[in-house]
Parts: sequence; C-alpha cells; structure tokens
Amino acid sequence: MRSMASRLPAWRRFSTTAPSTPLSSTPDGSDFTHAVIGGGVVGLAVARELARRSPGAATVVLERHGAVGTETSSRNSEVIHAGLYYGPGSLKSQLCIRGKDLLYDFCRAAGVAHRRTGKWIVAQTAAEREELERLHAFCARSDVAVPLRWVGRDEAARREPAVRADAGILESTTTGIVDSHGLMQALLGEFDAAGGTLALWTAVELLEPAESAGTPGSAGWRLHLRDSRSGARFALTADTVVNAAGLGAVDIHNSVVPPPRRLKSHFAKGNYFAYTGAAPRVSTLVYPAPTPGAHGLGTHLTLDLAGRLRFGPDVEWVDSPDDLVPNPARLPAAAAEIRRYLPGVDARMLVPDYAGIRPKLAQGGAVVQGAGFVDFVVREEAGFKGFVNLLGIESPGLTSSLAIAER
Repeated sequence: MRSMASRLPAWRRFSTTAPSTPLSSTPDGSDFTHAVIGGGVVGLAVARELARRSPGAATVVLERHGAVGTETSSRNSEVIHAGLYYGPGSLKSQLCIRGKDLLYDFCRAAGVAHRRTGKWIVAQTAAEREELERLHAFCARSDVAVPLRWVGRDEAARREPAVRADAGILESTTTGIVDSHGLMQALLGEFDAAGGTLALWTAVELLEPAESAGTPGSAGWRLHLRDSRSGARFALTADTVVNAAGLGAVDIHNSVVPPPRRLKSHFAKGNYFAYTGAAPRVSTLVYPAPTPGAHGLGTHLTLDLAGRLRFGPDVEWVDSPDDLVPNPARLPAAAAEIRRYLPGVDARMLVPDYAGIRPKLAQGGAVVQGAGFVDFVVREEAGFKGFVNLLGIESPGLTSSLAIAER
C-alpha cells in the first residue's frame, strides 16, 4: 500500500483536510479501479452505483470546482420529469421513465425533499390541441405507458382558476419537483459510506490510454490533472474512466478520440425569472404545448418546494458555458409567453433570478421527438476499452441520473 497524499495536493476525502490514512492502489497497479470525471448529479449517481456494486473497488470522483453540483445540476428547474416528449426507443425516453421511478424511491428512502405536484400541458389553439393529442397517443403506447389524463373545464376552473387553456389540458400525474442540492448530498453521503473518494478542485486536462500492445485502454488510463486553485499538475491512473463532465464532457471526449470522431459543444443558456407578486397563485406546474423541433419546452411555470413561482428556462445560444448571469433583455419575451397561459401575471413582478447552461451536441438540437431531436449518448467508446462517455446530458438528465448509473 502506497500513500498518494504527496502526489495529489488538491485531494480530500469528504473533508477539508488530507486523508488520515493512505489511499490504496488496485491489485493490478492502477491508483483507482474507476475514475468518474464530474461531480454533478449524474457523476455522483454513477460513482455511488460503482462503489456499491463492486465492494473493494476504489472509485474516485474528480470535480474541478470546490463543491459538487455547481453547474447544470444546480441551475435547472428541479423537475422530476415523467418522460412525455422524447420519442419511442430513445435513451431519453427509456432513462427518464426508469429514472423517475428510481428517483422517487430514492428520495423517499433517503429523506430527500420532493413533491409529486403533477403538471399541466396547456393548449390555446387548435394546432396546439393536436400536439396534445399526439402526446396523449404516444404516452398510451404499451412500450411507453406514461400516465396522462385530460382535464375538463370545470375541474380546471376549480383547481387552477388563474390558468388559461382555451383548447385543452393534459395532466401528467407523475411529474414532480425535487431539492437537487439535497439529492446530490444524499448521493454523496452514500458514495462516502461505500468507501468512495472525492477530489475537489481537480480539473482533468488530458486523458490518455496507458501504454499497451492491445486495444487502447486495455491496460488502463492515465489522467493528467491540475489543481484548480494553485495550478499544480499531477496525474493518476485508473482501470476505467466514466466521462460525466457535463459542460466539459465533449472536451474530454475530444482528448481521446481521433479527429474524425471529435464533436463540438453547443451551449443553450436558460434564463429563469422569479415572481414577487402575491397573485396569481398556482399549485401545479404549467407547460405550454410542445413545439416539434423546438430547442426547449417553452418558458414554463415551475414551483420550488416552498411554493414560490418561477418561470423558465428560455433558450439563448451563448459561446461560453461560463455565461451564467441572467439576461434581463430576455424578460419581455418571457412575459409574453407566460401571459398566454397565466394572463393575470403582473410583468412588473417578474425579475431575473438565475441562469443555467444546457450542453447540446448540435446547434439548435431539438428537445421533443421529431426533426432535429438529439438523444443522450451513453456508451463505452468504440475502440477504447474502459472509456465510457456520457454526452449531451441535458434535460431530463437529473431525472435520468439513477437510471444512467444503473445502466
């Protein structure tokens, strides 16, 4: 057993001090069995599953920031999605539907705050009504089986009198909300309990297969790292690597594969707006009817666990994943969208709140099934043993996280 503390100055095992005991190498000589790049909700779910599934294996999470989940995982709507939109056979559909069930079960068992609020998808025109009917037919398929029900006018007026839906309402009864921060802390706690190691302030600069006469990766992987605070550089080795780097996942992918297989990152910024008015009040999530080929699901109404209204995200294409200041110039367009389904909203009470970035694999990549739809990538990369890529993990990534880990 050899100490790695002197080689890994940025490393901490769930504390602000260095490990009190040396870190172990694996039987075949690698520093770790599994290295997971990225400490967002998906990376934590994967690391927890690896640590629990393989007792005795050494698993490390490499996170470039000083805390877990500071990027896309904590800058979203915190919605537990039902799996309505993503098309038959797609990974987004399969993993969202499975992940939803796993997530509700985990939250109940781990005491993570959540609520099954339900969601209304509302139509204002005949064309939007047709989209709802298509959605209803898709979700009724035996290979999808997502519960949806029509809400009549009398019920709608009784339950949510402030909401306008001139041409119809579909209700998703299994949609909910979750405390994303509490979820990540619960996953982190279980990873810790299973013997996992967390390395904060640890950026991966380069990933390369260890020297071998066989398939690249068959002898493991060497990760070149940098301390995000001091700039000090060091390295570790691992038998397998899972690229769950979120906004940086394409860069990691491109550092491994040959030029013809490299990808380009596209960043869709979503601006969110808080509502400070006392009325109208709504207790159900409200989404506009989906638009085929759209880059998002429209500026929708969501709730936090205290019942406060918030609206978003919109879609603003940006050049940098660090562009996280909400853009007040987007507010008038958002207010116009909101008024279509919540006419009593007071636009003066809408204020920019926060923004998040969704990692896209194509400029203008559509969220809803149909033209331009881009699926998740979850695969061991062909020709590279032990290198697992998780690319384009945008919405419904949080909902799908435990199913991605299970896969």
